[in-house]
Amino acid sequence: MAYASQSGRAKTSSSGPQAHAICDRCGFRYNHVNLQWQFDWRGPTMQNVRILVCNNCLDDPQEQQRAIVLPADPDPIMNARVQDFQTAETDYQTVTAPSIIDPTTGIPIPVNVTLTTEDGVNLLTQQVGPPLGSTQGSVMPLIDNEQFSVKLNPLSINAAGTDVITVTFAAPHGLSTNDQISVDGLFTPKAGGFYSITVTTATAFTYQTNTAIPPQSLLTSTTNMVTALVGIPYGFTQIPQTGISNVGIFGPYGIWDESFWNQANWS
Repeated sequence: MAYASQSGRAKTSSSGPQAHAICDRCGFRYNHVNLQWQFDWRGPTMQNVRILVCNNCLDDPQEQQRAIVLPADPDPIMNARVQDFQTAETDYQTVTAPSIIDPTTGIPIPVNVTLTTEDGVNLLTQQVGPPLGSTQGSVMPLIDNEQFSVKLNPLSINAAGTDVITVTFAAPHGLSTNDQISVDGLFTPKAGGFYSITVTTATAFTYQTNTAIPPQSLLTSTTNMVTALVGIPYGFTQIPQTGISNVGIFGPYGIWDESFWNQANWS
């Protein structure tokens, strides 16, 4: 008659008896010498978790519980010789006239300057006029609640022999100082382009060209004036006017001329 073994997975020998023990995980009986301690990561070291398990129940240490130990910082270099980046970046271009220091950034703002390389070669020929590449047909579209490229219908556009152009309307125009416009199709093309405006009344504003315009009416049947949004240099509120003599439109920043135009970071 058969009977169930009481030794489980343990081996019993009358000539070399060994103690039996129960695996703490699976509960089967094994020879005690065949059970082993379970270790796992605790921080940067392995720690005995104090359970005896058989070979089938022994787990590999979980690497995700292992702490990442960063190596020590390298020793500093004595008497290091590093690159003088300030000199390397500013020595290549020189200016031939004094500059104004931006009180916010500390960056020099050239005034009536000519940029040259160290060997005396002039840089690119500077441009005069509205932002290069800007066309009236590519002004910004609707953004949130702000509308751009909205057509304006001026009643008159007049020049008075200076670089200031006066625009009047039959009804309130709804614009604010430093809003931007694009105007084309005027009697004198030099008065066209992109400009920041200065509001004078609810039905009138002015803008400043880069040259004086003889006294005359500039409005024609083909005149097209729309609101615009042109990127301007960081820290400024108006589109820079270039080529203007003895007129400064940026307060403490002085007079802008054509040599500064290509230095501006246009968006």
